[in-house]
Amino acid sequence: MLRWLLAILILANLLAFAAIGGMFGPTPASGSRETQHLNRQIHPERLVVKAIRPSESADLPTVGGPVADPAVQASSLAQ
Repeated sequence: MLRWLLAILILANLLAFAAIGGMFGPTPASGSRETQHLNRQIHPERLVVKAIRPSESADLPTVGGPVADPAVQASSLAQ
């Protein structure tokens, strides 16, 4: 029983290896069928780094500054 399972798994791995290797034809990602994806890629030379304005950094914590108290209201429980 275990030998058949092992044989089936080995055959499945060989079939998957053959499919990835291109034995059944080219994979869909290897061709130039969808050229619009190449046109939409980000080019690193076009990226620009800009500083964050103080109005945009309102949610970022200030390192080394005082910690604000959380906006939580607490009250004692009635028994």
